[in-house]
Amino acid sequence: MSKLSIYFCGSIRGGRNDAAIYHEIITHLKSFGKVFTEHVGSDKFNEEGIQIDDAKLTDKQIHDRDMSWLQSSDVVVAEVTTPSLGVGYELGRAIEMKKKVICLFRPSSGKRLSAMIEGAKCENLFQVHHYTEVKNACQLLTGILGNK
Repeated sequence: MSKLSIYFCGSIRGGRNDAAIYHEIITHLKSFGKVFTEHVGSDKFNEEGIQIDDAKLTDKQIHDRDMSWLQSSDVVVAEVTTPSLGVGYELGRAIEMKKKVICLFRPSSGKRLSAMIEGAKCENLFQVHHYTEVKNACQLLTGILGNK
């Protein structure tokens, strides 16, 4: 099995309540290859939602770097429980680039998933999976990515 290049999406400026979940998913994804966006699971963000290591970068530099990573990725995994304009943007761009996208949503959060995400399901290219616990999400990912 060849190693994958993975782009992980999760809310940053939209809210960091799920950062620990992102970290667990990213740790699991690393067993399949390189995760370009490991920082999404970090707890090192300032009050403006900027990762401390990125504090010297402009928003344009962050955008361009992340779009380059997205373009280079084999697959996009997004935890979409916490609504985020940035994640929505990344998913739209991933679809435009014809990337395989795997979205993970936790209904127990009490939030409703956007119809724009749930309704975008398209066979294997854009998948949406509901899960209850992080271990379930990781099992789902193993089932999908383990067959690559």
